[in-house]
Amino acid sequence: SLFIDGSQLAELRDGFTIVVVFLRTHLTAPNKNSSMAKSWIFSLLILCCFILSTFQFASSNEEAQNEEFNEELLLKPLPDRKVLAHFHFNSKANFSSYNGGYHLHLFPMAIYQLVHKFQIKEMELSFTQGRWNYERWGGFDPISSSNAKPPGVELWAIFDSPPSQVDALWKNLTHTLSGLFCSSINFLESSTTYSAPDWGFRASAGNLRYGTLPREAVCTENLTPWLKLLPCRDKAGLAELMDRPSIYRGFYHSQRLHLVSSGFDSDTGNSEIELEQTLTVVLQPVSQSWAKSYNTGSAMQPNWSLSTVFGRKVNRNCVLAKSSNIFLHLDRDLVSELRIKGISPDFAASESSGSNLAFELSSIPDKVIRETDSLQNEDSSVLYVFSIEKYADAKPFDLALTWKLPVVWSSSQAPLLANRFLMGSGNERGAIVISLNSAGHHQSLVGTGSSEDSCNLHINVFQVVPWYIKVYYHTLQIYINGQVHPAANITRKMRVSPSEDKVSPGALELALTFPCSMKSAALSLDFDKGFLHIDEYPPDANQGFDIPSALISFPDFHSSLSFAEDSNVSPILSKLQKRSPALAYTEVLLVPLTTPDFSMPYNVITITCTVFALYFGSLLNVLRKRVGEEERLLEERAKRKSSRLHQLWQKLFARLRGKPVEQDQNSAASSSSTTNTKLIFKVALVALLAVVWQYYLR
Repeated sequence: SLFIDGSQLAELRDGFTIVVVFLRTHLTAPNKNSSMAKSWIFSLLILCCFILSTFQFASSNEEAQNEEFNEELLLKPLPDRKVLAHFHFNSKANFSSYNGGYHLHLFPMAIYQLVHKFQIKEMELSFTQGRWNYERWGGFDPISSSNAKPPGVELWAIFDSPPSQVDALWKNLTHTLSGLFCSSINFLESSTTYSAPDWGFRASAGNLRYGTLPREAVCTENLTPWLKLLPCRDKAGLAELMDRPSIYRGFYHSQRLHLVSSGFDSDTGNSEIELEQTLTVVLQPVSQSWAKSYNTGSAMQPNWSLSTVFGRKVNRNCVLAKSSNIFLHLDRDLVSELRIKGISPDFAASESSGSNLAFELSSIPDKVIRETDSLQNEDSSVLYVFSIEKYADAKPFDLALTWKLPVVWSSSQAPLLANRFLMGSGNERGAIVISLNSAGHHQSLVGTGSSEDSCNLHINVFQVVPWYIKVYYHTLQIYINGQVHPAANITRKMRVSPSEDKVSPGALELALTFPCSMKSAALSLDFDKGFLHIDEYPPDANQGFDIPSALISFPDFHSSLSFAEDSNVSPILSKLQKRSPALAYTEVLLVPLTTPDFSMPYNVITITCTVFALYFGSLLNVLRKRVGEEERLLEERAKRKSSRLHQLWQKLFARLRGKPVEQDQNSAASSSSTTNTKLIFKVALVALLAVVWQYYLR
């Protein structure tokens, strides 16, 4: 194939322009052999167009080489008979060879514009439904450390701009992401919802802004624009497995977008953006095998496949992906349990059947990757690799795992299990307590001291509290094994950002040092509950107000896996081998605040409108009535009420007495005067009520 650079393409375009001008001049000039010349010139013109299109296609191929897209899926059986599915999509774009405008083939243009306009150095956005179970699903592995997120929306970004412009860029970024992902991220625009951590969230973060929305609901409206960032969307490749009902019925669902940019602030023009899209779900297989073993009494692990977990198969391969692989991961504890039973979990890809004594795979793996760990080489984890390009072209790929023996194991835990709860009662004050319990493997703790007596466990705590929760940071108490210890002896470093009413939330960053022999610890902080204006209450105010999850990090413990394979070949392998500190998010707290009676304004409006209606209605009725017409109406009403028999009796009685019949003038006049008196009394009474309401009751 032919490749040219931008300067050569510009020279060809200039030469082509000269040829076109030359041809236009000779076509319009008079010539004897005009028909023959025109046919020759027309053929030359077609040839030039073909050559130019060939050079443009070659140039576009060269540009496409600067973009790369990989898709991978990691499947992992969990100890509680569930399946972890971790989708990993990686897109890279290098903008070093572009001149002028950027024409992208694989990388999403919306992300490039986002990075370029808001000067983003690094950003992460996650939508999470449910809470990661650290005790059952593990808390000391790369998946849980980087993809276990707090419920709702979490957004943080590092800006490559002067500090005075960071807040303005953050507000514009939240509005853009809100429209891009069809969510309520724009609520993070307010200064009361985000903070600027120093070192508690990320070390040496710089111009960092962090915000969460714990009550944000996650639905398909957020997943659809997330999938549109992929080159093949969900029409082909591994994203084809993302059946909406199957994903959202899971126990945990977290879609994440992480991007890193470099070189946009330099004058060399070498800039690069790496976009990482992950979807982590914990699902229950539809078809389960609950048969129990008569020897051990333990339940058999459920048999599952892609079709039973997701309801779909991989029918087509994404042709734009550089690599498309599925990994089946057996973690270290599961392999150790199989070793105890005398079963080897790995088998060569050249075997005729993908089966061993413990389980059976429907397809033979293309490659088996073992973790290389010098300390625990016998019980290292195993990865089975399946290449989608090999299967999707021939028939739909449906990986199935069938268990033959019951296996019981537990996932690797972080040094401490973190939980958080509230203390106190009433709507006036309370306390926040963070509980830390040992996971039971003190022998694996790596301390900073040189001897066992000086072994220490370092923990960082990052907590953001809304402004209406007025925390008294001087009330910090630290309990170790049930005993109170001075905070100064445990705290290595502390940074407090007090909250300001209706301006900014409070933030606490703690660096603590505990002895390795610690069994349990607890941190408590007292707080008072504030009062909100009636306009600041949400529609469901009686449900309570959320305190975002606290982040517990272990800087001395890095969750990573080591493989002999080259990590540059597979993005997910490089992610698993990356050394990152173990992280754990606590629960979201629900705090009830004093809420007003929202029905009282309705009652006041109703009573006021009733009083005004009575007053003005009666007043207008009196002013518009006529006395003569009222008397005539009363007389007519009286005549209608008198019966014919009564009239005949009066006439007969008058003739017997020899007197003419007299009309009852006096009765009509008296009734008219009585009516006028009643009306005047009503008006006076309404006026009196209005005066009393205006001056005494309000």
